[in-house]
Amino acid sequence: MSDKFNNEKKSFRDSAIINERIRFPKIRVIDVAGEQLGIFTPKEALTLAEKQGLDLVLVSDKSDPPVCRILDYGKYKFTQEKRAREAKKKQHTVTVKEVKMRYKIDEHDYKVRVNQVIKFLHSGDKVKVTVNFRGREIQHSDLAMDLLNRLTIDIANIADIQQKPTKDGRNIIMLLSPKKLES
Repeated sequence: MSDKFNNEKKSFRDSAIINERIRFPKIRVIDVAGEQLGIFTPKEALTLAEKQGLDLVLVSDKSDPPVCRILDYGKYKFTQEKRAREAKKKQHTVTVKEVKMRYKIDEHDYKVRVNQVIKFLHSGDKVKVTVNFRGREIQHSDLAMDLLNRLTIDIANIADIQQKPTKDGRNIIMLLSPKKLES
């Protein structure tokens, strides 16, 4: 297992072009403070970096001449990884939660379903509301549409209809998403 970790670490280090791996005839050098030092050969720039006890890192090879920066590569890599971890923490993956009901639902059961929908929407998830039918009940699809319209009125202040009620076989499906906060 430690070999796998070392290989991943090694491949990340190999992906960056630093120090002796820079193979351009001339490079533009930027120091630690962000000031341009000028255009040097890679050998001269590397001696400048080594005098300061730092690394020479290729920042942009697309420009002419390529841009290199003098910095502590270990610290730079650590801050990049830390930023990536922080960005990953702040991400919220949106999931689709489903609430199923029948068109002949009692008032209390309906309120329980509405509360579930509200809870899911407050947590930032999308909600798929499904009204299912059995046997000949499909003839009463207008009652299911009325039920879904009533639901949209009840949660109009916290949800947007992403997909209007549509028939899907023996089901009628509607997709809701949380309302965007106006800033």
